[in-house]
Amino acid sequence: MKNIILNEWKKKYRSTTFFYLNVFFILSLLIVVYLGILQNNNQEKYRKIVQEEVRDQWNNLEPMNPHSAAHYGSYAFKPINALNSLDGGINNITGNVIKLEGHVQNEILYSEASQSQSISKFGKLKSSLLLQFVIPLIIIFLAYDSIINEKKSGRIKLLFLEGISIRKLIFSKAISVWLYGVVLLLLTIFFQTLNFVDFETTKRIVFLIFIYSIYYYIISVLVTYLSATMKNNTSVLSLIISIWIIWTIFTPKLWGNTVEKIHSLPSRQEFKANMREERSKGIDGHNPYDLRRQKLKNKFLNQYNVDSLSKLPINFDGIVMQADEEYGNQIWDKYFGNNYEIMQNQKKMFQLLGLVNPFSSLQSLSMGFAGTDMIHHFDFLKSSENYRRYFIKELNDKHAYGGSKTGDWKWTVDSLYFRSVDKFEYKSANILDKINYYYIDLFFLFGWFCFVNVIVLIYQGRENNEW
Repeated sequence: MKNIILNEWKKKYRSTTFFYLNVFFILSLLIVVYLGILQNNNQEKYRKIVQEEVRDQWNNLEPMNPHSAAHYGSYAFKPINALNSLDGGINNITGNVIKLEGHVQNEILYSEASQSQSISKFGKLKSSLLLQFVIPLIIIFLAYDSIINEKKSGRIKLLFLEGISIRKLIFSKAISVWLYGVVLLLLTIFFQTLNFVDFETTKRIVFLIFIYSIYYYIISVLVTYLSATMKNNTSVLSLIISIWIIWTIFTPKLWGNTVEKIHSLPSRQEFKANMREERSKGIDGHNPYDLRRQKLKNKFLNQYNVDSLSKLPINFDGIVMQADEEYGNQIWDKYFGNNYEIMQNQKKMFQLLGLVNPFSSLQSLSMGFAGTDMIHHFDFLKSSENYRRYFIKELNDKHAYGGSKTGDWKWTVDSLYFRSVDKFEYKSANILDKINYYYIDLFFLFGWFCFVNVIVLIYQGRENNEW
């Protein structure tokens, strides 16, 4: 096997076509990586600038009532991690800015796709385009060509006469092509991570190298096996290309539409209307706003042993605002939580496609390990919403217990207080804390790895004179 692999690499080294293929790939790689990193750096640069401006505006607010400041609000900006330029995932679609204010849980806004003048089925020009589409195609044609050339030259019969089994031939040819794919993979990762990366990013890179290496191995062995075992050379190439197109284009789209039908999200209009109704009338029609306010009023009058709100030593308006906020949080947890659960069910069901399509498992894992998939997006949304609740409670508590009396809406606090409110900070999740979301994808990808090995090992071969 070792001699066959070395011989394959010697032939590649001497091939002019192979040389130009490498030149083309490296030039394409440099362009894609440069543009990706440039775009990433610009986005992160502007994010930091705008985030600092927003905080400066907050720190220098003129004297204002705390509840008015809650309506003024703040903003959370989703950071761009180092691997976003490798695989942008859903980041271009979901948006990256969310307003944090009282009485409402806003949706994230300003997606890059919504502001783009060009639309592509394959998305932005990222390194993932090379890793998921270009390199596998190169592997397909190299693996096919390595076997077909042996058949056409008749050398395959000589190899069999020398005692090389069909299994050894398939594995040797496949591994030689696979190693070339891994070299291209490492080259891509190397150029992609020339900038400084931290320990968390390094862990994610190791995972990415692992899954792409597995996928390239599956492609290499499967193509080499089909090329070696099928008689009609034209039919072999047609079958291989058809499988690749079905894997990468048709089944993900078809299964994705099926999943959305089975686990369908409510319409935006229905979603907002139901939340508004429950906010005003109470959850499931119980405990409407007026009744909740009256109960709260009686509770505090009894607690402070007074008979009117004007005699309370605190500002009841701030108490009501915070109580209403907490009630609203229950509504949002119910409806947003339901939507998140539906989307997680969609993801789990979509992951089942990996049983017949390793490409879908690869894509899911690639986005996950790059930190640009739905799971990581939800982590940011949860973090920003937790901050919003802290932020609004701080302001409402200041309104209630800061020294003003009920009905005194002209009472204000100065910028010194606003500076004391902690700013929003978000750190991307540790991949090891999220790895359980990708067990299904890893299981199916490894299952395909075992499957392609097994079909080669159990192949009985044909008589030498049939080749």
